[in-house]
Amino acid sequence: MSGYVGILVSDPWLQNQFTQVELRSLKTHFMSMRRESGKLTLRDLASRMSRLKVVGENLTEEDRAACIQDLYQNLDEEVDFEFFLKVYLKLHAHASARTGSVAKNSSAFLKAATTTLLHTISESEKASYVAHINNYLGEDDFLKKYLPIDPSTNDLFEIAKDGVLLCKLINVAVAGTIDERAINTKRILNPWERNENHTLCLNSAKAIGCTVVNIGTQDFIEGRRHLVLGMISQIIKIQLLADLNLKRTPQLLELVDDSKDVEELMSLPPEKILLRWMNFLLKKAGYKKIVTNFSSDVKDAEAYAHLLNVLAPEYSNPSTLTVKDPLTRAKLVLEHADRMGCKRYLTAKDIVEGSPNLNLAFVAHIFQHRNGLSTQTKQISFLETLPDDAQISREERAFRFWMNSLGNSTYIDNVFEDLRNGWLLLETLDKVSPGIVNWKVANKPPIKLPFRKVENCNQVVKIGKQLKFSLVNIAGNDIVQGNKKLILAYLWQLMRYNILQLLKNLRFHSHGKEITDADILQWANTKVSNSGTQSRMKSFKDKSLSDGIFFLELLSAVQPRAVNWSLVTKGVTDDEKKMNATYIISIARKLGCSIFLLPEDLTEVNQKMILTLTASIMYWYLKQPVDQDKSSGTSDSETISNSTLDDSASESSIEENGNL
Repeated sequence: MSGYVGILVSDPWLQNQFTQVELRSLKTHFMSMRRESGKLTLRDLASRMSRLKVVGENLTEEDRAACIQDLYQNLDEEVDFEFFLKVYLKLHAHASARTGSVAKNSSAFLKAATTTLLHTISESEKASYVAHINNYLGEDDFLKKYLPIDPSTNDLFEIAKDGVLLCKLINVAVAGTIDERAINTKRILNPWERNENHTLCLNSAKAIGCTVVNIGTQDFIEGRRHLVLGMISQIIKIQLLADLNLKRTPQLLELVDDSKDVEELMSLPPEKILLRWMNFLLKKAGYKKIVTNFSSDVKDAEAYAHLLNVLAPEYSNPSTLTVKDPLTRAKLVLEHADRMGCKRYLTAKDIVEGSPNLNLAFVAHIFQHRNGLSTQTKQISFLETLPDDAQISREERAFRFWMNSLGNSTYIDNVFEDLRNGWLLLETLDKVSPGIVNWKVANKPPIKLPFRKVENCNQVVKIGKQLKFSLVNIAGNDIVQGNKKLILAYLWQLMRYNILQLLKNLRFHSHGKEITDADILQWANTKVSNSGTQSRMKSFKDKSLSDGIFFLELLSAVQPRAVNWSLVTKGVTDDEKKMNATYIISIARKLGCSIFLLPEDLTEVNQKMILTLTASIMYWYLKQPVDQDKSSGTSDSETISNSTLDDSASESSIEENGNL
């Protein structure tokens, strides 16, 4: 079925949103709808999309009609298949936002995080996030002249237009992600500088786990409220859930009984750990129900009343559990939380309306403030016996965020757990090499029978061999069993293949020249040499790279204004090396490189991550207009020898994102 996606859909952006299976299914629905009257208009869609999953199940015909009318002016416009897909994506996002999440493994290429495509915003969420920003950034040297923001206005979206606020918020969520020396912080920024800030923000957001598929710098520059608020929501969520792991909160061991349960707990996403913690304490309080979500299960506020009584009995009010009206109970719950110092993120109305984002933020804030878990040293000493391989952890993180940046159907929280049924690996392979997956023999989740998972993973291994991966002694069952080293080995080769294909497709596709690691090395050394400096990279594991000077010179060679040399250290001490490394990563992201490495990968010269960084800079440079090459005094013939250039030859389905 090679090339099948291209036949169905010519728009590369749309190709990137669907698997072949989803496209074929939607095409069947589309043809059926059009056959009913010979043609299909926007006005027809509301009634005829009722049979579609998610869009049909979670939106009424009136909802669909109102949404379409809000998005498009001419309802009599005829709809072709690609236009239909775009409308479907919008409605899918609308439906997902309504329900608060997308069912895992439904035909849901839009994850909960990407429901920011919705063109309406929650005023309650806006007020909550503004309060968060005022609290955490109110004393920031640059932003304090703009803060506090008034939540009743749209000032938030105006202030966000220069990109500084979002960059600073990312650093609040995950400290040190962005080197603030790389942020343009003049009082009045020109369009180029604003765009740089937003590029830095988007690439850094991807690198901390945000989903930014279908969001561009122009959306922020224009202050599109639903997209700005969606990004802020994701960043704040990452901050609030940061302690929901055993490394940051070893007391979570109290939630499990034995080592097998510990492994399961370690593999859970933070939201699931938060629910498990909440139910653990509710059981202690004698609460009979199980809370499975942060929406419908907490609307009556009873669970909150029991939770706070366990955590802070000294502030309890007996009438909280006796009142009949949920809104009154919710108000009493918030009074209790206020006495604990935890009244943030939501109102009583938000509780009874079941706002999933704000309820999650509220519970996460309570956990941060007072988790009610014991600090027994026995549990913590048990944790110390578990293997802690920092290298494996860093690589897992890089590959996970890279895969999530491709826009797969399900957000990956842990590659060792979430890839075991093979489906997301098949989706990623289809993104990297469209048409290579035989979807007819693939088994879609949920998969109950173990041998079906093995079938998927066997196809993953088979395709890997087809792509010339080194897969000695790797079988499909190793992936099903969660073999960490073998999964990482496969993912590295997949990521590297993607990098090389992006470069090949960018300019050399029509001549079939394969790009090699040696080509990338040669290109980097040539660029630096031609800029008049003496630095050289002997290999991607050259220990002299640890000071960062070579990469700063490479970045300066591809964009002379990129590096402020007055901020660069000599890279002699460990601290100086780390300062240079954080600056390099931020400058590369500011240019437009989508990279997932950490400063430690540079200072310790992690060969794999050094290759991805170099290739990403090369990819960014070769995408620039040809006259830039001339302005820097080099020609493209110097970049890779004996190659004829052809910019029109790109066919990669993920080139739009440039994810490396």
